[in-house]
Amino acid sequence: MTKRTSAKYKIDRRMGENIWGRPKSPVNRREYGPGVHGQRRKGKLSDFGTQLRAKQKLKGYYGDLTEKQFRRIYAEAVRVKGDTGENLIGLLESRLDAVVYRAKFVPTIFAARQFVNHGHVTVNGKKVNIPSYRVKEGDVVEIRERSKQMGLVMEAQASAERDIADYLSVDGGKLTCEFVRTPGLGDVPYPVMMEPNLVVEFYAKN
Repeated sequence: MTKRTSAKYKIDRRMGENIWGRPKSPVNRREYGPGVHGQRRKGKLSDFGTQLRAKQKLKGYYGDLTEKQFRRIYAEAVRVKGDTGENLIGLLESRLDAVVYRAKFVPTIFAARQFVNHGHVTVNGKKVNIPSYRVKEGDVVEIRERSKQMGLVMEAQASAERDIADYLSVDGGKLTCEFVRTPGLGDVPYPVMMEPNLVVEFYAKN
């Protein structure tokens, strides 16, 4: 089992929150962190600890991105005109794997990354197998014809766990999704509070 695959079972417990809103989250059974020291009493977090937790939570939500990947996205958010925190959310949500997940083509963000990697998705009719590919407003993402009957696709479509984000226009019959607009923080249906402003503060100081 890879480090990233095993991490998804620990991220919720490490954060102490059910960050994807999953009914089977281990946090629903055990609120303490993973490992032999997970049940130790939690002390009050410092400002640094609070900012670090916000960064780890947001990074983990998008499939436990590596620090190098996440810092690169943050650097781009700084360069773009406007609020850096809002830009960060917009850039994360425009990743191809995030769009595939939001459109409910697959059940988890981890499945979305693998799904894209394995060549099951097209953007504007062309196969794209790079999860970090940046989807632009007006782009149409579609599951390839040979992949539409896959079990995880049918499972995701039938699930009532989460709604489709309103900045996407999804045709459930054809399994296509248009990226209508780049969202801000208030548009994204996070099951828990995300605080990109604290992520900005973390990187500004470190």
